[in-house]
Amino acid sequence: MKKYSMHTKIDSPVGKLILVSDGGFLKGIYFFNEKHNAIIPSNSIEKNDENIFIETTAQLQQYFEGKLRVFDIPVKFDGTDFQKSVWNELLNIPYGETVSYLDIAKKINNPGAVRAVGQTNGKNPLSIVYPCHRVIGSNGRLTGYGGGIQNKKWLLEHEIRHAKKNTQLRLF
Repeated sequence: MKKYSMHTKIDSPVGKLILVSDGGFLKGIYFFNEKHNAIIPSNSIEKNDENIFIETTAQLQQYFEGKLRVFDIPVKFDGTDFQKSVWNELLNIPYGETVSYLDIAKKINNPGAVRAVGQTNGKNPLSIVYPCHRVIGSNGRLTGYGGGIQNKKWLLEHEIRHAKKNTQLRLF
């Protein structure tokens, strides 16, 4: 039996996104203009009605409305142990906050791998869900992003705006 993947395209506030699945798991969320990797695998079939795409689209919509901070989507991605450690560390960055590439390198017990962390972050196959947009330079500047710096800025501002909106002051 030939193995194939499926994809669909959805609109979002940060432009068109391409979702890729193996049928049971989400394997990629790519910006339509993404420079890294092949956006649509050559063996992919376009399918819009797959459950994984319906659920991912619904959760992304909630995220863009400021109602969802943590995704609950079955995912599967390929990568080296190092890449997976970097991508999994992204899940520990709180909504509306940022860390540096150096912070990630330290968290995975490899403080000398800042450049490798940056390259791996740029190859993140599950952008937004695995929030690579929350990683910035040690100097506090926005640096490379597969979906473009303008989208990285938009995502961060969106999260900060909604994090503040949903924070309640407690007076004692």
